Amino acid sequence: MRVTRSYIDHPLTVGQTLSLPEDAANHLVRVMRLREGDGCVLFNGDGQDYSATLVVVGKRDAQVRIEAATALDNESPLHITLLQGIARGEKMDLILQKATELGVGAIVPVNAERTEVKLDAARAEKRVAHWNNVVTSACGQSGRARIPQVGPPLSLAQAAAALPADTLRLTLDPQGAHRLSTLQAAPSGGIVIAIGPEGGWSPRDRDQLAAAGFQGLQLGPRILRTETAGLAAIAALQARLGDLG
Repeated sequence: MRVTRSYIDHPLTVGQTLSLPEDAANHLVRVMRLREGDGCVLFNGDGQDYSATLVVVGKRDAQVRIEAATALDNESPLHITLLQGIARGEKMDLILQKATELGVGAIVPVNAERTEVKLDAARAEKRVAHWNNVVTSACGQSGRARIPQVGPPLSLAQAAAALPADTLRLTLDPQGAHRLSTLQAAPSGGIVIAIGPEGGWSPRDRDQLAAAGFQGLQLGPRILRTETAGLAAIAALQARLGDLG
């Protein structure tokens, strides 16, 4: 039986009684039709699921009592960071949602030279909040209890400079030096996969990637769209070195 999980941005402890935020209360009471005495599952990103019981259901309020905490062990042993050239609208949402389901560890939106989406500070703040909501929802659906955070948009140079030193840095290239079969193990810092925007990496972008230590990974002879490339790469890397074996 599928369990519906609800995200709560609040510390949770066994024995605690708390009022649910409006969105969680609406989902459990109005959508799922739960009533007083019914059970539910909450998570807050700390690695645990919390079994809870609805103890108050009112017109404007719903309260739960936390009954038990269960640590989850379903995070991939392979830490993958996705540097994703910002895509338009639903494409970016799709990338974030499916990358989360596939077990990505972190997502860094990148403003590349050919990025078609231009965000000022106010729009960027709203978009990042929306992206994090997409990721949180994907964690709820996929059973993850650790939430990969989506950072603010960075330039390619800023994103590369912020990466840990001990990482294997890859970008898709049909003539790349690496194949999946040649990857034996990931370094302690994990793997970073850089995917260009809808217009692809420009020559200047590719020079910056090379200067930052990114190497080409062959993933078949075809050119993949931005909404396909990262997901295919994450799935392939998880199958080769992670937990999709």
